[in-house]
Amino acid sequence: MEALYHQTNKQVHEVQSYMGRLETSDKQSVHLVENEIQARIDRIFSNLERLEIFCNKEPPSKRQNAKLRVDQLKYDIQHLQTALRNFQHRRYARDQQERQREELLARTFTTNDSDTTIPIDETLQYNESLQNAHRGMDDLIGSGTSILQGLRDQRVTLKGTHKKILDVANMLGLSNTVMRLIEKRAFQDKYFMIGGMLVTCVLMFLVVQYLTELAAVLSKEGIHRPHRL
Repeated sequence: MEALYHQTNKQVHEVQSYMGRLETSDKQSVHLVENEIQARIDRIFSNLERLEIFCNKEPPSKRQNAKLRVDQLKYDIQHLQTALRNFQHRRYARDQQERQREELLARTFTTNDSDTTIPIDETLQYNESLQNAHRGMDDLIGSGTSILQGLRDQRVTLKGTHKKILDVANMLGLSNTVMRLIEKRAFQDKYFMIGGMLVTCVLMFLVVQYLTELAAVLSKEGIHRPHRL
């Protein structure tokens, strides 16, 4: 999973660099750059599907972190996809306006022309293109709003993850405290055991010594005591 994640992350950065070329590309090469970006985005989405499968196979302790990393990549590539579509929409609207402007400027009127009416249809088309441009701006604002909402949701998710990490850290701190108390108690118990063994050995030695001396005293009294007939 790590190899595929790093490969996908590298592809996301490459798409970001390609997005920077769109603004500087001429009309002949802009289509090639757009097609290249879209192809890379499609490959990234395919990799993300595989990464989601790998996340479900991760151990429970690593699954949440892996899912957050994949979600971050998914958010980045969705943002780039939206930026590409907005650029294409603006370019289409700009090309249409330039084409209509050139057609309008190329049209000439003379006094001998039988048709001197104002081209209402072209004016309506120009007005419609302006409305399309306004709708494009509305779509751009809507995508920006959705991006902000995604950031808010991601912030909530990160807060929940941070809280879980703090809970785990507190649990680990408590476990370390209990282990230190157990080790300290075991250390004390070892000295108590050694002390008890030494005291027992001393008592046993004293008892044996006392019994030995007592036996010697009794033996001497038996020797010096006269025998009765």
